[in-house]
Amino acid sequence: MVNFWCERAWLPDGLADRVLVRVENGLIASVSTVDTIPLGVRRLHGVVVPGFANAHSHAFHRALRGRTHGGGGTFWTWREGMYALASRLTPQSYYRLARAVYGEMALAGVSAVGEFHYVHDGSNEFGHALREAAKDAGIRLTLLDTCYLAGGIGQPLSEVQQRFSDGTAERWASRVRELESDDVMRVGAAIHSVRAVPRDELSTVAQAFPDAPLHVHLSEQPAENEACLAAYGRTPTQLLEEAGALSPRTTAVHATHLTPRDIATLGRTGTGACFCPTTEADLADGIGPARELADAGSPLSLGSDQHAVVDPLLETRALEHGERLRTGQRGRFSPEELLQAATRHSALGWDGGRIEVGAPCDLVAISCSTPRTAGSLPQQVFLSATASDVDTVVVGGRVVASGGVHETLGDVGRLLADAIEELWA
Repeated sequence: MVNFWCERAWLPDGLADRVLVRVENGLIASVSTVDTIPLGVRRLHGVVVPGFANAHSHAFHRALRGRTHGGGGTFWTWREGMYALASRLTPQSYYRLARAVYGEMALAGVSAVGEFHYVHDGSNEFGHALREAAKDAGIRLTLLDTCYLAGGIGQPLSEVQQRFSDGTAERWASRVRELESDDVMRVGAAIHSVRAVPRDELSTVAQAFPDAPLHVHLSEQPAENEACLAAYGRTPTQLLEEAGALSPRTTAVHATHLTPRDIATLGRTGTGACFCPTTEADLADGIGPARELADAGSPLSLGSDQHAVVDPLLETRALEHGERLRTGQRGRFSPEELLQAATRHSALGWDGGRIEVGAPCDLVAISCSTPRTAGSLPQQVFLSATASDVDTVVVGGRVVASGGVHETLGDVGRLLADAIEELWA
């Protein structure tokens, strides 16, 4: 491991010039400003921010990019194509695809990813494959092992959904207990949705791993709300609160179609909200009440979900742009708030998201001299940069990508092409 000199670094109290970051055992040992650059340090130019946290990923969806836009359709017709893809996965092919997808994330500055994982086949073989993929890509993984028991409220599983299910919540929990957390992977839990986990099983999932992150798809589509109200007389948020599933360790993914009471409930319980703006746009999901949730007390995070784009900077900008489109107002989130959402590692059970002593040394250097960023104020680079402007990525004090090339995987584009072509052959 080496030490790093940052032309500009975004510290907890704001931007600072000429920052020296010293590293010990992958953690930041000291942060100081220096007038003279010491010998032997790695120079990081532009604006250096903490590593990004991708709080919501379905890695296998990456194989759908550029293949779902013919003939229009809806979220529900898109889902049929996703199921067709899921039916083709093996642990070996999923490893090859996920390794390339996590490599793409590393190039974009992601240092930790939350994998909302529901392709199980009743074993942990797929989960182990995802761990090895993250290890090879040099990023941390939270495996959000997902309980998935029904094809919809009151509906049986379809043939392809059978491989997502353990049969009961107790059997799901028993299988997940066999997984072990380590320095590469944390084990978390997920309720796929109130569509996929019956009411009487929700509390079992919520209570199974009380010290681990718990994620849930929430109110992504109006049809989900309508079905829940018809079956239970409650919104999905109310149903989850009744089951004891809402708390500061919980993250509600999408949280798009909420009532004012839902927003207040999520805020009051400290439940986080993960927005995935590029996926929500791609699938015509709608634009959720991000500002209202944040004001109510829900910490925001960001994810790339189906990976229509893997670009934390674009997701960050799209969070603000969605608010502008929804309200007709600019500046709904400050640059500092956008950075916090993009780097909220706590949503995944990891430390990080800050450049200060004791934190993991996760650094992302964003160039300020590209055709996109030239002339931007450093504190507003989030509103002009894209993943193409990420120059150097450091995870745990180790350089994993530089100049658009992954240090160990090499040509990530080729890896992606090969893995995706294999699945569709």
